[in-house]
Amino acid sequence: MIAQAHQHTHQQHGFGVYVHWPFCLSKCPYCDFNSHVRHGAIDQPRYVRAFAAEIAATAARTSKRTVSSIFFGGGTPSLMQPETIGGVLDAIAKHWTIAPDAEITLEANPTSVEATRFRGYRSAGVNRVSLGVQALDDVSLKALGRLHSAREALDAIAVARANFERYSFDLIYARPDQTPALWADELRHAIAEAAEHLSLYQLTIEPGTPFAALHAAGKLKTPDDDTARALYDVTQEICEHAGLPAYEVSNHARPGAESRHNLIYWRMHDYAGIGPGAHGRLQIGTNRFATATEKRPETWLMRVEALGHGVTVNERLTDDEQADELLLMGLRLKEGIDPLRYQLLAGRPLNPQRVSALRAQGAVETTASGWLRVTNAGFPVLDAVVADLAA
Repeated sequence: MIAQAHQHTHQQHGFGVYVHWPFCLSKCPYCDFNSHVRHGAIDQPRYVRAFAAEIAATAARTSKRTVSSIFFGGGTPSLMQPETIGGVLDAIAKHWTIAPDAEITLEANPTSVEATRFRGYRSAGVNRVSLGVQALDDVSLKALGRLHSAREALDAIAVARANFERYSFDLIYARPDQTPALWADELRHAIAEAAEHLSLYQLTIEPGTPFAALHAAGKLKTPDDDTARALYDVTQEICEHAGLPAYEVSNHARPGAESRHNLIYWRMHDYAGIGPGAHGRLQIGTNRFATATEKRPETWLMRVEALGHGVTVNERLTDDEQADELLLMGLRLKEGIDPLRYQLLAGRPLNPQRVSALRAQGAVETTASGWLRVTNAGFPVLDAVVADLAA
């Protein structure tokens, strides 16, 4: 009965489709995403056929679902032709029902070349863009390995504003030599350009990236812990004051303008992962599966053409794994998690002693509706809070 109730819960919530376009013009030195540089032309019609095949194979595994969100990520999806986007959306509509108010987001680089395609994306069905701005000064952009200038970024934001009712852009902070005062000025400038949503990420040194090698050699110095905390506090204060409070650790929005697609991830609902290196979570019957596809684009392409899909991982998640995932994803959100959902998944309640200890430290609190959420003081140490509750 519990499993059936859990299955019903998943069917009632939003269903997302994530489509991964794995190609970039260049590889940013901080990036550890599945992105690849190819100097020859990409056969986009061939990729559309492969995306359509993988969509069909995934739909065959799921019950009839209504898609509430579609997200084109990467890589650099704004390197796709509008016809490519349209072909993928047609394939999704063929196998699932797309909700009339579905959020359809495309990640884009803010170069002038890609901005010229925005009208075509709008005509193809995209209704929201997310721009990888990353910084609003040219020195920082060059250091981050970005190919656009601050002026190009602002121009692209203006083009997005003219073509889409909803748009967002990303900035990276805690960059080398960045002070809280410099960041405050840049953030205020960004908020003046933002309509409803900003993603603000602290620079992290990811293993295996060029930045990791530079950092290890002492050639890249990031802010110390105290400065990083000050930068975080400035971020929260300025965004809150401007009416863009954090609804997730790194995401800020006006109430009602949150990224619906990302909420599917953080609320641990279902989504299909389509394309090279895409991950998915699918409830099939009483079981929940974690899926992943072949990362290398050409290998994925051949695999799909031979088998009808590129899936290389299809693991049934245990109850404990699902419960841990709920903590890991759900506590990133300002709204927190429903402890009853945790108990339903894990077969046991959260450890009351651990919850009490974290509450006494001021790291978590219980809402009037009984949900458990991380406090403003707890968010900077979120990883430790999650680890403590999951132990």
